[in-house]
Amino acid sequence: MSVTLSLPRGRAREFWALTKPRVVTLIVFCAVIGMFLATSGLPPLVPLMAATLGIGLVAGSAAAINCLVEQKIDAVMARTRARPLPRGQITNSQTLLFAGLLGGTGLWLLYVLVNPLTMWLTLGTFVGYAIIYTVLLKPATPQNIVIGGASGAMPPVLGWAAMTGNISHDALLLFLIIFAWTPPHFWSLALYRKQEYARAGLPMLPVTHGDEYTRLQVLLYTIILTAVTMLPVATGMSHAIYLITALVLDLIYLIYAWRILVNYSDTLARSAFRYSILYLSVLFSALMVDHYLPLNWS
Repeated sequence: MSVTLSLPRGRAREFWALTKPRVVTLIVFCAVIGMFLATSGLPPLVPLMAATLGIGLVAGSAAAINCLVEQKIDAVMARTRARPLPRGQITNSQTLLFAGLLGGTGLWLLYVLVNPLTMWLTLGTFVGYAIIYTVLLKPATPQNIVIGGASGAMPPVLGWAAMTGNISHDALLLFLIIFAWTPPHFWSLALYRKQEYARAGLPMLPVTHGDEYTRLQVLLYTIILTAVTMLPVATGMSHAIYLITALVLDLIYLIYAWRILVNYSDTLARSAFRYSILYLSVLFSALMVDHYLPLNWS
C-alpha cells in the first residue's frame, strides 16, 4: 500500500517541478502587489483570489512549455539537468497536456471571475515568454533577455488590470522597474554559467561579447534601474518609506555591479544574482507598505 501511494506523490512532484515554482512564486508576488497598489483600500476578495490563481496557473503553463522546448539544452546544464524532461520522468505529450490544462484553466478563471482584459494580457504574456522568447529570441540573439524581458515585466500590470479593468501610467512604472531589473539580474547568472551556455549553443551575452563587455552592461543597466526606481516618487505614486528603501537597495546593487566590473569572481556574480531576487521582493514590498502608510516629508 505504501508503494502505491508513493507513486502519485512522486509524479506530482515531477509535474510541480515543470512549473518552475520559485520563478512562478516571484511572478505571482509581483502580480499581487500590483493588485494591492491598484486599489485605495483592500482588493475585493473573489477577484483577488481568482486573479492570483489564474495568473499563477498560466505562468506555470508557460514554464512547462519552456521546459518542453529547452529539454535538450537543460540536459547539458548543471542547474537544469535534474528537471523531469531531461531525466525522462515525464513525456512530451504529458507535458503538453499538463501545460494545456494549467493554461486553459487559468485563462478561464481570469475571463469568468476577473475580466477579459486581464485574460487577454495574460495570454499575450504567455505567448511572449513561451513562444517569442523561448522559441525565437533565446537561440537567436544575445539581446534575448532584454527584448524578452517585456513578458517577465508584465505581472504587476496583470494584477493592476485585474482590479481596475484598465492600465494606468502607475502600472507601467511597475513594468519599467522589472524590465530594467531583468538584464543585470539575468546577466549575473549568465556570467558564472557562461561555459554551460556555450556548450548548449545559446548566444548569451558573455558567450558572444565576452565577460568584460557583459560586466559593463550589468553596471549600466543597474544605473538605469536605479533611475527607474525613482520614478514612482517623482510621479507621486510613492513617498518616504519607498524612497528610503529604494535608495538603500539601489546603493547595495550598485556596489555589487561595480565590484563585478572591477573585481569579478563567480562567487561575487552568484551573490549578486541572489541579491537581485531579494532586491525585487523587498522593493515591491516597500511599494505596498508605502501605499498603505504614506509618510510624507512634511
